[in-house]
Parts: sequence; structure tokens; C-alpha cells
Amino acid sequence: MAKIWQKSVTVNELVENFTVGRDREFDLQMAAFDVLGSLAHTQMLESIGLMSGDDLQLVQKELKNIYKDIEAGEFTIQPEVEDVHSQVEMLLTQRIGDAGKKIHSGRSRNDQVLVDLKLFFRHELQQVVEETETLFRQLIELSEKYKDVLLPGYTHLQVAMPSSFGLWFGAYAESLADDLEMVLAAWKITNKNPLGSAAGYGSSFPLNRTLTTKLLGFESLNYNVVYAQMGRGKTERVIAQALSSIAATLAKMAMDQALYLSQNFAFVSYPDTLTTGSSIMPHKKNPDVWEIMRGKCNRLQALPNDVAMMTTNLPSGYHRELQLLKELLFPAFTDLKNCLHMATFMLQNISVNKDILNDPKYAYLFSVEEVNRMVLSGTPFRDAYKQVGYAIEKGEFNPDKQVNHTHEGSIGNLGNDQITAGMDSVLKNFDFAKVEAAIQNLVQR
Repeated sequence: MAKIWQKSVTVNELVENFTVGRDREFDLQMAAFDVLGSLAHTQMLESIGLMSGDDLQLVQKELKNIYKDIEAGEFTIQPEVEDVHSQVEMLLTQRIGDAGKKIHSGRSRNDQVLVDLKLFFRHELQQVVEETETLFRQLIELSEKYKDVLLPGYTHLQVAMPSSFGLWFGAYAESLADDLEMVLAAWKITNKNPLGSAAGYGSSFPLNRTLTTKLLGFESLNYNVVYAQMGRGKTERVIAQALSSIAATLAKMAMDQALYLSQNFAFVSYPDTLTTGSSIMPHKKNPDVWEIMRGKCNRLQALPNDVAMMTTNLPSGYHRELQLLKELLFPAFTDLKNCLHMATFMLQNISVNKDILNDPKYAYLFSVEEVNRMVLSGTPFRDAYKQVGYAIEKGEFNPDKQVNHTHEGSIGNLGNDQITAGMDSVLKNFDFAKVEAAIQNLVQR
């Protein structure tokens, strides 16, 4: 079948297969968003006189039928069709005739891809935010539940000072709150409309880009048409930084979980059904979920570099390798969402050891507490430090295992209310309701 852009020359099959690659596979994930873009674009075309009211009615009705097919999982991209945009336009033309051939006026596949990607990324970022928020609430809940249960803190993997499960869980919650600041930056850059930039140099048609911006629920436009095209690659790089930030938090937490579940630590445990065994060692309870999560999230931390290597030093304008960014970003969203979901699920089933510090090997955790007590009683710090050190050397250190941490963010004053307020403040900046209302309005008209 000839391509919609094809004239009299047929592209060599080997070249065709190499250049298309996995694009059809990833385009399927953008199909619904391609239809949304066309719903908005055709309304705009009618508003400037490039489509009649009757044609618009035909096009809108059939686009909504295609949208329903996509939602029902009944949409495919035929092997002989190059991409999702061609498939949608071909279906329209087959079903309603010449009216379907008019939907491409005033746009290029370049800005069509851009708007599809922006809509797809926006949708995926919302799901990442929602999964992150769920994990955050779980961590805060556990922090409060176990705030009085102490566990060892480490520096250089050496027993250092008293910590608590309240601090441990809460630390990862606050880290996620900061991670969402990165996601918010990605959301803001994503939530700008590139439609109307055409091939990167605008159009001689009197396009109303403000109208399509409103119809698609974007916050604003990518105004400069050259920059709209330059934004491809940049948007992905910023998103990659945001995803990798969350991944770094999860990877560190996964490492802690794997460590603390081991017999040498035994700080936490999980039901047998959530761990795996060994083929020859009947006593094993392996933390496979956390290990797989650690591996996936470590790989995700390479994502910004992968995107950068694909786009660094490209001149302005469109270049075909940009389509390869889909192969990097699309699976990354899936992996991160799965990791966030599994982390929440595992933490819903965690048990903590409430008697960790009864083990004599943790006695030295309280050396600093003893030094501080002596200082509060009037002993100079350096003298107190030496006296406690000598007692440890002689085996005469007998600690008082009470802690008295009251400053903000310490064992006795976790600051979870303030951390939660900070998270809530970030979440308010994601205007999901506006986006959802715009999309519903498009598909229900």
C-alpha cells in the first residue's frame, strides 16, 4: 500500500523495515492521543473556514468511533501502514470519504507526533504522580506507626547512632516529595501545545493555536514554531531526569530492604508468599521483589544519559533518530509505575523487629548520647568524648538506652505533618482536573 505522503517512488523494503523499526509498536500506545489531537485540530479547521460544518460533523463522529475502538482494544496498525497517524487518516477516508482527507490541512506529521507525545507524556506523568503519592502516604503511615521503634543508624556501614523506623520510613517519604518537584518541572514543560508548528516553520493558513491549546487542556503554547520542534528531545530529557530522580529513591530503599531482610540484620520481615526460596537451601527467604526493583531503578537512572546521547549536537529541525526516543521513554514509564506499585504493595505487608537494640553489639550506638549527657551536665565536649572513649576501650561502657531527640526532623520530632504539607503543596500544582475535563469535553461532544 502506498504511504499517504508517497508520490511515484516506492521505498526499498529493507530501508523501510530499518527506518520504521519498532515505531508501530509504540505508536499503538499513542493511538488515543492521536485521535484527541485530530478532534481538536478539525474543530479549529472548521473555525477558520478550512472545513465545512457538515464535514466536521462527519469527521468528529467517526474519530470518536475510532477512539472507542482504541479504548476497547480493537484498534490495530496494519503492517503495510507506516504509523498511527496514517492508520487513523486511512480509516477515516475509508469510512467517510473525502472529508477524511481534509484533517491534515495545516499540520505536518512532525507536529502531529509532537502533540501525540505531549499528550501521552502528560497522561503517563499523571499516573507516575498518582503512584508516587500512594507510596508517599504509605511511608508516612508507617513512619507514624513505628516512630518509637529504634533501629541502628550507620555511617561507612559501621554502627553509628540510634535511628528509628519513623526516621527511616519518613526519609523516603520526604525524598519522594522532592522527587515530585522534578516531575512538576517535567509536567510544566510537557503541558505546552506544539500543534500548529507544522514541520517546524509554521503554516500560511490562519491557524488558531490558542483554540487547540484550550481544547486539549494544555496550559499554554510552545509559541515559537522552531522551538516547538526543538522541544522534541528536550522534553524527553527533562522527563528522564524526573523519572530517574524517583528511581534513585526507590533503588536506595530497595537496597535497604534487601539488607535489612537478611539474617545478619533481621530488622524487617515479609510473609513467605512475598519472598522466594532456594532450589537447595530450604531456609532462604530471598527479597526478589526488592532486588528486581533495585535493578530496574538503577537502569532507569541511566535514562537521562541515554536521551542525551541520542539528541546531543543535533541541529534544529526534525531528524529521524528522534523516533528512537520512544524506545527509551515508553518502557521507562511502565517500569517505574510497576516499581512504585510494587513498593507500596510490599510495604503494606512489612513487619518490623521491635527488639533490635537488645542485642549487645548495638550498645555503642549510645556513645554519643552519653557524651551529650555529660556535656549537658557541664563537662567540656572534648573531655566527655575522651572519657566515654576510654570506657569503651576498657569494656566498661554501660549505656543508658534512652534517647532524647526533640529538634525538628529528629527521632522525637519527625516533622511528618510538615513533610506531608510540603507534598500536598507540590501536588496542588498538577492541574489534573483541568486536563481531564478538557479531554472529556473533546470525546463527548
